Amino acid sequence: MVTDDVYDKTYNFFFNFQKKGQRLRSVPLHTVSNYDLGYLERLITGLRKHTQLTIEYVGFTGQRWPVSQRIIQRKKEADE
Repeated sequence: MVTDDVYDKTYNFFFNFQKKGQRLRSVPLHTVSNYDLGYLERLITGLRKHTQLTIEYVGFTGQRWPVSQRIIQRKKEADE
């Protein structure tokens, strides 16, 4: 999961996992302090070249990637 922290002007990466019959767990992985959407798009593009992880975006409602112009987050989360 990648979150947009508008208050601290950072992007935060989390690894979420859930074993059968147990609750969802979230482990913080990394914080990107370069608060530039173009930079994040390049970072995600590079990450996708090396992994097959599913990436969920939180806090990006209404935003588009600068280069591809695709919508980043399609639905608004209930707790945003």
